[in-house]
Amino acid sequence: MQFPKDLKYTPQHEWIRVEGDLGTCGISDFAQDSLGDVVHVELPAVGAVLRARDRAAEVESVKAVSDVYAPVSGTVTEVNEGLDGSEDAVNRDPYGEGWLFRLRLFAPEELATLLDVAAYEAHVAEAGH
Repeated sequence: MQFPKDLKYTPQHEWIRVEGDLGTCGISDFAQDSLGDVVHVELPAVGAVLRARDRAAEVESVKAVSDVYAPVSGTVTEVNEGLDGSEDAVNRDPYGEGWLFRLRLFAPEELATLLDVAAYEAHVAEAGH
């Protein structure tokens, strides 16, 4: 499994890549692997204001339906329209084509509460995954 070093992670297996005041969010390689084949994605509305840990999206696979939470607080600026009909991008490329939504951060200090790659890898290993 891959866990890019330039991302921050949540214990619930979301990731965020921050560029300036924008954060691109998705689910980790571990999360997509655990879910199995993704068949549907429900994305947040553009303009939605999310607080850290608010339910932001939903990913449905052949195994389960899972909520995706906002890693930090912000306003949704964009959703990945490319997933409509190509939901398998979440499985094929969770950190690239499979991103879910973008946020304009309004509390960037919350990034300090997230896991870096080493802490996330330890979390996955510790949980017996």
